[in-house]
Amino acid sequence: MGMSNKVTAILNFIALLCSIPLITSGIWLSKKADNQCVHLFRWPVLILGILLLIVSLAGFVGSYWNRQGLLAFYLFSMAALIVVLLILLIFAFVVTRHDGSYIVPGRGYKEYRVEGYSSWLRNYVTESENWSKVRSCLAQTDVCTELSQEYSSADHFFSAHISPLQSGCCKPPTICGFTYVNPTFWVNPANPTSDPDCLLWSNDQHQLCYGCKACQAGVLGNLRKEWRKANKALIITVVVLICVYIIGCSAYKNAQTQELFRRYKDGWA
Repeated sequence: MGMSNKVTAILNFIALLCSIPLITSGIWLSKKADNQCVHLFRWPVLILGILLLIVSLAGFVGSYWNRQGLLAFYLFSMAALIVVLLILLIFAFVVTRHDGSYIVPGRGYKEYRVEGYSSWLRNYVTESENWSKVRSCLAQTDVCTELSQEYSSADHFFSAHISPLQSGCCKPPTICGFTYVNPTFWVNPANPTSDPDCLLWSNDQHQLCYGCKACQAGVLGNLRKEWRKANKALIITVVVLICVYIIGCSAYKNAQTQELFRRYKDGWA
């Protein structure tokens, strides 16, 4: 195996390693309750990580056994993957740039407003047909039942840093003035406010605040939080892959030059 092919094989091994954080991030995202219910956001990172693994293996095999056709396929596919990763990274950054959270005095957790998020993300998640499916899906998860198991007192719960999804869907908004019994059971005040979410709250464990605007905002907040974490893995992966690709292209050209020179030398001899 020539020096250029050795370099390419090493680079492909590095690219293969880059697929690991992508696959890990994809699995982590796919297991989150909000991503399980908002299907568009569930699989992209995992699928791209698996494709990167396959392409890197193809490049490694092509360089190790000097299969120039396989190497050409690798370089073309890697370029396409880098472009797709860049598009996904830019898209995820743009749609998660806005933050609808606000601080609640005396609470460790934040609450959320739908209007604070990007219009595309807001429209996709809260559009009536989509939201009815998301709402039904969330009601079947254990995202709210976990709260009752974890927090046994009001002080403990009010100081907790619960997720945006739990803040929006599992309890009534603080503005409603409900009295705490446990994280998912609250007593209505004598003079309830006119906020629609306060009227929609139900102590029925299958209803809670799943029909509230606050729940929609909580889902958006969760998606934003999780995808901004995933973006860190995407940024690192894209930077490394671009460097690997540039060096790989140079090594591939050198290998082609060496092959032409060898053929010319053999023909001259």
